Amino acid sequence: MTFSEFETVVELRRYTLHPGRRDELIELFEREFIEPQEAAGAHLFGLFRAPAAPDEFVWLRGFRSMEARKEALEQFYFGPVWKEHRAAANATMIDSDNVLLLRPVRRGLSAPPPGAGVHVTVSAQSPPPESAFAAFETEPSPNTFPQLPVRTDGPFSVWFSRAASASSVELSPTARSLLR
Repeated sequence: MTFSEFETVVELRRYTLHPGRRDELIELFEREFIEPQEAAGAHLFGLFRAPAAPDEFVWLRGFRSMEARKEALEQFYFGPVWKEHRAAANATMIDSDNVLLLRPVRRGLSAPPPGAGVHVTVSAQSPPPESAFAAFETEPSPNTFPQLPVRTDGPFSVWFSRAASASSVELSPTARSLLR
């Protein structure tokens, strides 16, 4: 399965965690949450530490459509795995509402160019630079799963590149991140 088919609707999720609890959340997340979400129809392809922000966990989740997003989130968040582990996950978090709901401008997450490093830039709406291997803009559709808020203070442009820029954030892939 390529994840370009899951680049139709993408969530860029940036969690602020209690100090020193990032690795605890990542271990729980990678052990308990990836397979059940994928079985529900989501695709988790980017799981990251932000080296400059030791209490931040950044991740990307993609869907084939807004309707598929709604169905996958309902299945996962109303299902047994989340019910069993949500208290442990939520105990690590200060804020989980920094979420951008995005649509592609330029697909490419599934096949980044060779090289090392993943950098993400979030800016006011603007065209991505040529160096971006994937680019997104705010998805204007209403949030079909209001139990998980998304930011509405945009519009935003988001792009991924191999090279750092003055406004980018370096991302360090976790063990199970597909985007490297």
